[in-house]
Amino acid sequence: MIFADLFFLYFFLPICLILYFVFKKLKTKNTILIIFSLVFYAWGEPLYVILLLFSAAFNWFMGLMIGRNRQNERNAKISVAVAIAVDLLLLVIFKYTGFLVENMNGLFHSAIPVPQISLPIGISFFTFQAISYIIDCYWETVKPQKSFKNFLLYLSLFPQLIAGPIVRYSVVENEIMKRKTTISDISEGAMRFIVGLAKKVIIANSLYAVVKQFFGDVNADQYNDISGLSFLGTWFVVIAYSLYVYFDFSGYSDMAIGLGRIFGFHFNENFNYPFICKSISEFWQRWHISLSSFFRDYLFYVPIFGKPRKYLNLFLVWFCTGLWHGAAWNFIFWGLYFGLFLLFEIKLGKKRMKKWPLAVKHIYSKLVIVIGFGIFCFSDMTQLGNFFSNISGMSMIFRGGSFADQLTASAFVGNIFLLIIAIVVSMPVLQKLKYFFFEWGNNVVYTTGKVLGAVGCAYLLLMCSILLVDATNNPFLYFRF
Repeated sequence: MIFADLFFLYFFLPICLILYFVFKKLKTKNTILIIFSLVFYAWGEPLYVILLLFSAAFNWFMGLMIGRNRQNERNAKISVAVAIAVDLLLLVIFKYTGFLVENMNGLFHSAIPVPQISLPIGISFFTFQAISYIIDCYWETVKPQKSFKNFLLYLSLFPQLIAGPIVRYSVVENEIMKRKTTISDISEGAMRFIVGLAKKVIIANSLYAVVKQFFGDVNADQYNDISGLSFLGTWFVVIAYSLYVYFDFSGYSDMAIGLGRIFGFHFNENFNYPFICKSISEFWQRWHISLSSFFRDYLFYVPIFGKPRKYLNLFLVWFCTGLWHGAAWNFIFWGLYFGLFLLFEIKLGKKRMKKWPLAVKHIYSKLVIVIGFGIFCFSDMTQLGNFFSNISGMSMIFRGGSFADQLTASAFVGNIFLLIIAIVVSMPVLQKLKYFFFEWGNNVVYTTGKVLGAVGCAYLLLMCSILLVDATNNPFLYFRF
């Protein structure tokens, strides 16, 4: 089940909301959320819901063991090590077994059968949430949750279960056991959800149609041969793809945060207008914040051979960032690619970068980001090579490729308004409008903003509903991870 689906919007969610708000006791509300969360997950993963339940039970128990062994450092460390090892083992088995076997066969010229293990949806997200909980229990950042029911609610909460953000237990620890939803929460949450839905259905899906026309169905690893695509054509499509990834993933995060708000939870932001960045380090402070902060807090400062090693830890962080996104070499290259530019910026120093003209900083960061998403796009190494050949202009020199082509020109003209809207919405325009209407202090302006916001959201919901009538397959990109 996905958010961008008429069944979810007009059947599953309304029933969940009605039952949730009919009952007054928080324990009953939590039970309803657990039941609906498990149904939500089992709808697409009827067997793997057992894996989710096992992960919840195991990590809840290990958290209790860590709490009981606070006075015994050795036993506490053993409990942490066992918990993390089991969590990572499950992730490796279900996500990376095929990738490891394929590479072993290629490296040792063996013929080990490659197992076909379907990837449990959301395993990367709920596994990392469990790991963060275990480490925080050991660091005494949080207290071990004594109630399995409460911990299951944390790990399985359906708004963020499938594709994040990676919510740390410390963020919702108090709200699990003590929260209430106000009219403001419902209003703000609903508006946030609808904006996220519009990002996905209206903008992201339209951008993906452009990408699919040229690059193929990249989300299904079905690529077109792009060796004949022109220089400008390649740049045009990879820019569209970069915007698509942003709107698809940030749209889901907006919906998750909005739904959480309706139920009284306040999740941290996962995106903060990343395309306004002026450096790659700033980009990763704004993009998929929950993942980058996870690796920063739990891996970057980990002592290796007795002490933290800055550059080795930097390599590990970005190797793991790439690998987290998928069992393919292009994701590893993508992570290390960004790691190299972050290393470049560290060595260059903030003072030197501040002296760069603003236009240069924007051009530099956008070029690096867009090319990076090209690496992210192609798991097929042949097409990835064609992508670099095209985007660098080498195809024009060595293969007689073209600078521009008529098909790209037609696609550009036909989608120019879509691109303009996507670029404008990726900037903090809505944030500034919200500030003007709701924080300016004028009652007339405030009331006008409320009316315009309600009408605008109603219109967006109607448009999304119409577009979803004929939608047969509408998955989110990050369901793959």
